[in-house]
Amino acid sequence: MDPEIVQSRLLDAAEVLFNEHGVQAVGMDAIRSGSGVSLKRLYQLYPSKDRLVEAVLQRRDQVVRDELGAFLAAYDEPAERVLGVFDYLDAWFRRDDFRGCTFINTFGELGGVNEEVADIARTHKAAFLACLRDVVANAGRPAELADQLAILANGAMATAAITGSPAPAHQARDAARVLLDAAR
Repeated sequence: MDPEIVQSRLLDAAEVLFNEHGVQAVGMDAIRSGSGVSLKRLYQLYPSKDRLVEAVLQRRDQVVRDELGAFLAAYDEPAERVLGVFDYLDAWFRRDDFRGCTFINTFGELGGVNEEVADIARTHKAAFLACLRDVVANAGRPAELADQLAILANGAMATAAITGSPAPAHQARDAARVLLDAAR
């Protein structure tokens, strides 16, 4: 089987299982079963579960960046693009597989014991903040607004996961509009 297909199957299965059950609750055998890839091949590609977790997070980081960028490109008006971040969250929170932010969840599970996982989560959140800083600057608002919006967005992610409701995206969007208007 093509090595890229094998790797994709492993990462797909691991991402689904980690998302549904958490990283610590999923063993390598479950990933083998979910992917249809032999345990020997799994360990050839990922000698440890930590390496697999890191690969899943790195791939997820790129997917989120690409999705968010494409989503925001549909907004012509700069201030609406800022609020579009929260529209993106709303669409994400409505997905059947939404269980919260992979980076927040994985950092909560492993961030204290796996520095590489912590670094990947921090890098992802820094990239999200950089995206917010870009859209805020393009809307002619002060840079510190982006930091405030990042707190709103991350809080909405955690709250939506806990409550199982997409409502926090709208609530955070409403609060973001107030901050955006006040920052003129």
